[in-house]
Amino acid sequence: MPQLFWIPLLTLIGALVPLLLRNHSRTALAAATALLPAIALGIVISYATAVLQGESFIESFAWAPTIGLDLAFRIDGLALLFTLLILCIGLLVILYARYYLSKEDCAGRFYAKLILFMTAMLGIVLSENLIQLWLFWELTSISSFLLISYWNHRSDARRGARMALTITGFGGLALFAGILLIGQVVGSYNLSDVLAQGDLIRASESYPYILVLVLLGAFTKSAQFPFHFWLPHAMAAPTPVSAYLHSATMVKAGIFLMARLYPALSGTEMWFLIVTLTGLTTLLVGAYTALFKHDLKGLLAYSTISHLGLITLLLGLNSKLAAVAATFHIINHATFKASLFMAAGIIDHETGSRDMRKLNGLWKYMPHTAALAMVAALAMAGVPLLNGFLSKEMFFSETLHLGSLGALSWMVPVLATVAGVFSVAYSLRFIHDVFFNGEPINLPKTPHEPPRYMKLPVEILVALCFLVGIAPAWIVADLLDSAASSLLQTATPEYSLALWHGFNFPLLMSFVALIGGIIVYASRKELFAFQAQFPEKDAKEIFENIVQSSVTFANNIYGKLENGSLQRYTWLFLMSVALIITIPMSNLVNIEGKRALIPVDGVSIVATVILVIGALVTLIWHRKRMVALVAVSIVGLIVSLIFARFSAPDLALTQLSVEVVTIILLMLALFFLPQKTPKAASPSSVARDLGLATLIGGVIASISYAMMTHPHDSIASYFVANSKIGGGGNNIVNVILVDFRGFDTFGEITVLGIAGLGIYKLIARMRLFMSTTNDQGIPWAEDRHPMMLATVSQALLPLALMVSVYIFLRGHNLPGGGFIAGLITAVAIILQYIANGVDFMKSRLKLDYQWLISIGLIIAGLTGAGSWLFDRPFLTSWFDHFHLPLIGDFELASAMLFDLGVYLTVVGSSMLILANLGQLTTSERPSGEVS
Repeated sequence: MPQLFWIPLLTLIGALVPLLLRNHSRTALAAATALLPAIALGIVISYATAVLQGESFIESFAWAPTIGLDLAFRIDGLALLFTLLILCIGLLVILYARYYLSKEDCAGRFYAKLILFMTAMLGIVLSENLIQLWLFWELTSISSFLLISYWNHRSDARRGARMALTITGFGGLALFAGILLIGQVVGSYNLSDVLAQGDLIRASESYPYILVLVLLGAFTKSAQFPFHFWLPHAMAAPTPVSAYLHSATMVKAGIFLMARLYPALSGTEMWFLIVTLTGLTTLLVGAYTALFKHDLKGLLAYSTISHLGLITLLLGLNSKLAAVAATFHIINHATFKASLFMAAGIIDHETGSRDMRKLNGLWKYMPHTAALAMVAALAMAGVPLLNGFLSKEMFFSETLHLGSLGALSWMVPVLATVAGVFSVAYSLRFIHDVFFNGEPINLPKTPHEPPRYMKLPVEILVALCFLVGIAPAWIVADLLDSAASSLLQTATPEYSLALWHGFNFPLLMSFVALIGGIIVYASRKELFAFQAQFPEKDAKEIFENIVQSSVTFANNIYGKLENGSLQRYTWLFLMSVALIITIPMSNLVNIEGKRALIPVDGVSIVATVILVIGALVTLIWHRKRMVALVAVSIVGLIVSLIFARFSAPDLALTQLSVEVVTIILLMLALFFLPQKTPKAASPSSVARDLGLATLIGGVIASISYAMMTHPHDSIASYFVANSKIGGGGNNIVNVILVDFRGFDTFGEITVLGIAGLGIYKLIARMRLFMSTTNDQGIPWAEDRHPMMLATVSQALLPLALMVSVYIFLRGHNLPGGGFIAGLITAVAIILQYIANGVDFMKSRLKLDYQWLISIGLIIAGLTGAGSWLFDRPFLTSWFDHFHLPLIGDFELASAMLFDLGVYLTVVGSSMLILANLGQLTTSERPSGEVS
């Protein structure tokens, strides 16, 4: 397997490690959790030298190449940057969480969710295929939901997680629609093709829709205005999650998406207006709001929103230098924001509070932590000699060169400077209110320094803030240039990372922001009094009200449609079908084609008469359930014979087997239902139903007649021509099921297994009452398991199993296969249950049907995945012919293993339902029950 595949695969496997070792010590658990991500980081570093020199690597497996689906990964400069951020900060978070989590917290569960989140992010940044990227995109929404709601005993955690999942899930659906449109325009979902066809996408009529849909996905994930409100409420998560989510993952996924698709979607006025104005609004709203937050993590959350808006604004400027500045700020923001959240977590951990109105004078109690936090906060404010100053100065410079807004272009650098002022102000508030400003007020704990190694991740990150700030050309230049080149898909323009560029407007803007921020913070009392005039709205309450209103509306609609009448549901469904089909049918002038019909013979007439009689008996005597059941079985038998008559023996065998299993299931179900049904519907209802049945019957008959009399081309000839040479079997139906359409079959048996497990769980704890008499009051026979039936059934069991094996083995070349064989085996076993009883079978047949389903699905899945080892698409079958002495020539095909998985799943699912339904009885009925 190529190396790139191992990066997300190692972390995915690593998500199981903390679950398996959850009972070990915290230190051992953290070390074991970090092991596989560290190996993945080593693989990434092995690519670093070549990638920094401008190379890109793409590795892929064919999945469904005809529709553009491949399992493909790529690493270039942009992917390298984000992968390093995800893995390096992730490893620091693992170490930090070792000391942050309390003894009551399940560290194993936390680490498992964290590593799953890491895997999802790695999948996004390394994906070469857009559909694959979207799958990982949705996985980030799910895994972040699990992390935000980690403390699920808290209402704010549950509500914040639901809000995040709803908003980002909505964006994910929009993104998926945009990706489908991109694939339709380009003809491929591979990023290499999409990025190379930017001109084609921008010239397409679908471009406005593509842009809006993709940006909806990016904006919701990266908390851009007006979707920013979910991010502060995600602070209900443990602080290690917040540090990871805000610096290197989740919100950066939206930024990555815009950066990755920048060559394909940017460069238009529409891109400029949407992205720039959204980024500018988010920058200002986040910066302003952060100043007034009393919660330490709340302040940092809104500062994250503001900085994400800054990066978005830069990406929207349609400038190569602005793209370089955006890339640089991605790096800087990750370092100072991760360190700030970790410092906030330390303060919360060691004081018991995050309220800045109480957190005063901590410099005296926590000088080491205070020094680290202040350096990170100054980097966030853009103070010289720290990394935030360099990228923010580049940001100011790019806003000065904007001319796309005409006479209003001057407003952008002015508003950018205003945002810088508030950035300095909230950073000063973080420093002054927490570490100085008097003494602590009523803290739950006496403040003190944390354990030594809890500060180590913060020290590393703060050191990077300082080193990048004083030596950017040495520390980060190569990585920045490589990432920016990948973002632009061309060489980067000339730029400088020098600390001093002389006296210029960007420096003046930085100076104004610093001085202005100090003035704003000094005037904070007046600002707080001004802000207090506006009622504070809780986004969680607004969101919950919207959700509840939606639920109420849905319940009203549901109440009008769902009244418990199966007859009504059937009527509505059939009426809808009739309307949909009748309209196009009315445009057919003549439904009779030129194709001759097969001559009618006596056997066909007799079978048709029996079929009609069976249907009529079911209709007329439907209240006599056993009579109706026998009549329905006659209909099923005739249908099976019709399949055989028209040369479809596989379908005939399948139909016959399904009929037997279904009749047994219906008999068990009817046994527990009341023995008499209510009176039939009123005459008007009967007339209505008769009319609808006549309409549906006429429409279906017309369609059938048209299809039978019109010649048509189909793909049948392809399967006939390729069944033997491509699938190694003469039975075309079986080859289609296990080879050509094997993925469909795999999906179907998965659904069957899920259905079996679902029904089992529904009935596992049911205790139904068993009737002691029939509907006429005659007691049931006392001998529930007659000796004759038991003896005959036991004699038939080996014969039935032998037939099942025979049907299974011959399925690739003659009518049969795993599905039919599984049904025959299930019927043979259930016959033993009927003849001998559940207790008799439990003591003799110790099969766990749930495990049987699992083993079947695993065998089928591994058989399909085995083709990857030979660089073939999933479920590509292999076959060859062999010769053995005495046995002679024979054929082996990998499809037989897949068919074995089908067989086990069918047996397990059928028996899980039938065997457990059969034991839902008690010996007596409740008193007073009406027959």
